[in-house]
Amino acid sequence: MKKLPLYVRIIIGMIAGVLFAVIMLQFANGVQFIRDWIKPFGTIFINLLKLIAVPLILASLIKGISDLKDVTKLSVMGFRTIGFYLFTTVFAVSLGLVVANIIKPGNSISETTRNEMLTTYGGVVEEKQAEAQKQQSGPLKFFEDMVPDNIFAATTSNTRMLQVIFFALFVGISMIMLPETTVKPFKDFFDSANDIILKMIDLIMLAAPFGVFALIASLVSESPSVDLFKALGWYSFSVVIGLFIMLLVFYPALIYLFTKRNPYRFLKQIFPAQLLGFSTSSSAATLPVSMEVTEKNVGVDNEVTSFVLPIGATINMDGTSLYQAVAAIFIAQAFGMDLTLGAQLAIILTATLASIGSAAVPGAGMVMLIIVLAQAGIPEAGLALIFAVDRPLDMLRTTVNVTSDCTIATIIAKQLGKLEPGKHP
Repeated sequence: MKKLPLYVRIIIGMIAGVLFAVIMLQFANGVQFIRDWIKPFGTIFINLLKLIAVPLILASLIKGISDLKDVTKLSVMGFRTIGFYLFTTVFAVSLGLVVANIIKPGNSISETTRNEMLTTYGGVVEEKQAEAQKQQSGPLKFFEDMVPDNIFAATTSNTRMLQVIFFALFVGISMIMLPETTVKPFKDFFDSANDIILKMIDLIMLAAPFGVFALIASLVSESPSVDLFKALGWYSFSVVIGLFIMLLVFYPALIYLFTKRNPYRFLKQIFPAQLLGFSTSSSAATLPVSMEVTEKNVGVDNEVTSFVLPIGATINMDGTSLYQAVAAIFIAQAFGMDLTLGAQLAIILTATLASIGSAAVPGAGMVMLIIVLAQAGIPEAGLALIFAVDRPLDMLRTTVNVTSDCTIATIIAKQLGKLEPGKHP
């Protein structure tokens, strides 16, 4: 089993999880058994990955920035990274709007189905609305929240990754502005910490096939009824079409255009990260593997991955922003609303900013979608319409998020002359 490539072991775990869940559903207490005895192992696996997310970002960013030894290099890499991330996010939102307006998925929702789902998920919607209210205030709230008032408090929650990144950037920039002899002991500490964390990642990944097995088994056993999936088929189809265009057309085109490499070989090289993103629905949890495959398989220098990928896992959410655009149009159509061009252009801006502020954890896009709906004047209660299929779509959009991060890191490395010949995984 250990001799098989990681992505093969993960695929085996996924298939075994589906088959196990299907078999257990034939028994009266099958769902309860999976919930009590299988699902906890999936939760433990995700918790292990989240456990090292903050230490990884702190160590890798501080190490990566201090290795630059030149503020000019940092500014060049930083501006290019942010510029590419904003470009791909705006493209994703725009693509989502185009797909939703062409397919018109909301027109397939019947009044009976709408009322049934609103009743079923109404309580959950209220919780999401309450969470979103906490995040809505002035136009500069995003930048205000980015600067922590207590770094120790910021490191206690994976939802505050942007604050951790800000602190790491601040520390790294300060280090390269001081004499090398002054910061050497501090830098040696973070260099060692980075090596230790990478070894922890290797140990955790030994359990990846079993963790994925537990996650998939619990997801299949808790899925809503087939009738609800049929009612939401066109919505799901719209989201999937948009995501696959991003995954199989847009990113390969960027790779070929900017690096002249075979784009589909690139997708094969980052496949383990894509699979883990699919199974965990978390860019933050997938970050360790994203960094590993981008360096070892694609050939991106650690100086680039340690800077670009942690930032991407926090602010670059192409799949999430595309889903928010499709969901907003879908809900509006389901309620019989006809959004103007101006309202849809405003969705592009709002969804872009919302995706930047979205936590890189499962389900975070739901909270940010509330803000997008409120800005467009779409009934927020319509969020209940998409809860039934959110988790499988969340898995797909996380795969896109991870692919985007790896793509941008590869492009930045090529432009900076830090892209070595890659190898097959």
